[in-house]
Amino acid sequence: MLKKLVVIFFKISFILFLSSILIVAIYTIINPPITPLMILRTMEYVFSGEEVRLKKDWASYEEVNRKVFKALIAAEDARFMRHSGFDWKAIEAAQRYNERMKGKKKRGASTISMQTAKNVFLWHGRNYLRKGLEAYFTVLIEAVWGKKRILEIYANVIEWGYGIYGVEAASQHYFGKSTKELSTYEVALLAAVVPNPRRWNAGSPTPYIRKRANWIIGRMNSVAIPKADE
Repeated sequence: MLKKLVVIFFKISFILFLSSILIVAIYTIINPPITPLMILRTMEYVFSGEEVRLKKDWASYEEVNRKVFKALIAAEDARFMRHSGFDWKAIEAAQRYNERMKGKKKRGASTISMQTAKNVFLWHGRNYLRKGLEAYFTVLIEAVWGKKRILEIYANVIEWGYGIYGVEAASQHYFGKSTKELSTYEVALLAAVVPNPRRWNAGSPTPYIRKRANWIIGRMNSVAIPKADE
C-alpha cells in the first residue's frame, strides 16, 4: 500500500512538474488571461455583495512608456537587470534588519521576478510551501522568459487599485490617458503605490506618496531596462 502511494505521489509530482514547464513556455508567447489574485479579488467582491470590478488592459512592452519600466525597477528592484531572479544583497540586508527590529513590521526582499512568479502562478501568503514554489517559478521564468518578458508581464498583471490590473488600465483610470502620454511624475506616482495599491491612490496621492514619487524619480536615471528588440 505504501509503495503504491509513493508511486502515485511521484507520478502526480512529475505531471505537475511538466505542467509548470508547459504553462511557462506557453506564456512566453501568450499573455496570461487571468491570475489567482484576480480570481480571489472577484470572489471577495461577490461574497461581500459589492459590484465586481475588473479593469484589465494589456499593453505590450513596445506600447508602454519606457519611463514606466524605469520607475518600477527604481521603486521595486534596482538590481533587476543584474541579478538572476534573487537579489542576495537585499535578502541579507532584510534578514539583518528583521533580526534587529524584532516585533516590528518585517522588511521583504522580493524582486520583480519573484513578484511576477507569485502574481501569475500562485496565491498570496507567507507559508513555506508557497515561498518554495515562488522560488521554483522564479528560476523557471528567468530561464525561459528573460528580463524583457518578465517586466512586460509584471506591469500587466499586478494590481494598481480596486479591480485595476495592468499599467495601461491604471494610466487610463487615474490620469485619463495612455502610458505613452504620462509625465515622469505621473509615472513615478503609479510606481509609488505598487506596494499597497488598495490603500494608496496614484490619482490622489498623499504627502507620503508624493515624497516617494520624487525619490523614485531621483533613482530612475541610474537604472537600466531591457531593450525593445531583445
